[in-house]
Amino acid sequence: MSGIKIRDVRVILTAPEGINLIVVKVETTEPELYGLGCATFAYREKSVLSVVEDYLKPLLVGRDVADIEELWQLMHQNAYWRNDGISNNAISGVDIALWDIKGKMAGMPVYDLLGGKSRTGVAVYRHASGKGLDEILESIHRFMDKKVRHIRIQWGGYGGEAKSLNKPEGVLEGRYYCPDQYRHNALRMFDYVRSKIGFNIELLHDTHERLSGIDAVRLAKELEPYKLFFLEDVLSPEQGEWLKQLRSQTCTPIAIGELFNNPKEWDYLITNRLIDFIRVHISQIGGITPARKLAIFCEQFGVRTAWHGPGDVSPVGHSANIHLDMTARNFGIQEWSGISEVSEEVFPGVPELKNGYVYPNQKPGLGIDVNEELAKKYPVTTRITKWTQTRLPDGTLNTP
Repeated sequence: MSGIKIRDVRVILTAPEGINLIVVKVETTEPELYGLGCATFAYREKSVLSVVEDYLKPLLVGRDVADIEELWQLMHQNAYWRNDGISNNAISGVDIALWDIKGKMAGMPVYDLLGGKSRTGVAVYRHASGKGLDEILESIHRFMDKKVRHIRIQWGGYGGEAKSLNKPEGVLEGRYYCPDQYRHNALRMFDYVRSKIGFNIELLHDTHERLSGIDAVRLAKELEPYKLFFLEDVLSPEQGEWLKQLRSQTCTPIAIGELFNNPKEWDYLITNRLIDFIRVHISQIGGITPARKLAIFCEQFGVRTAWHGPGDVSPVGHSANIHLDMTARNFGIQEWSGISEVSEEVFPGVPELKNGYVYPNQKPGLGIDVNEELAKKYPVTTRITKWTQTRLPDGTLNTP
């Protein structure tokens, strides 16, 4: 027992880049000792706030900060029903903050607590996109000039930009998407890009769970000549059984998992070697504690890590990703959407990107802090989420 207790648990809501971020601050009975954790569920921030402050805080105050495993299980089981995105993110905020505190107590970076460094820097992939092929190529060259060697390419965003659709009368508003146009344009894009840059750069692509099972198999097979580093989230979690057919028919590497909440969504994929990379959103599964167990589990079956790292992860979450990456024997690649200067001001101590690799600082814990007064200048906004309202040409809602 450390003798140091949890004194308070608070939620910090901020949006320095216009995306709602949720950070949990766990304060202790030791003066000036606190930890930060990421609980970002950008589209349900009020719900996460309530779970943390109305339910987890009363459960946790007065308990020993050293008992991370005990506290994770306590939070996970306390509501009886479990493994949903809101509860898991709330738990993650506390869990990551407790690891931050433990590192500070030990005088070590979190990656040292997890077993020490397996590498000195973390390779990342960046996002290149554009409305046309030349614009995509320009974006790729900008990253290549910065020595980034892994680049995800998209034409017109997820699913592309559907043109000249013949819609029925009275269809509802939404982001319309045509699977056939998307597949055709994705192949055109890869053919064009490879013809211009060759095969010395690793290329990735994200279908964002929008394809049917048979279309996913078809696209993965058609992309084989372009030697992808991986094809990302080619199927929604509900269609996981299709990965058996996908694996049997294509050698395109598969990365999946950003929507996963429950271990039963990934255990059979890993043990049957149906995927090559696991890319969960670590706050969505409950924080560092379950993520480190998942990485070790994956290692036994030759599956590599590629944690989700988009703009709707807080800088605290990005830092947690990097600490996990530093130690994981089976690290594959890290998604890195970039951190703006204003976010760096709100969250001093963010990991540093240099020549295609990200480096954590050497400070104890996660090495990151928050300027709460500055964070207040960027309030969150609760609004209807529109980008997930994806529709097929006839108006049917499709997975986003």
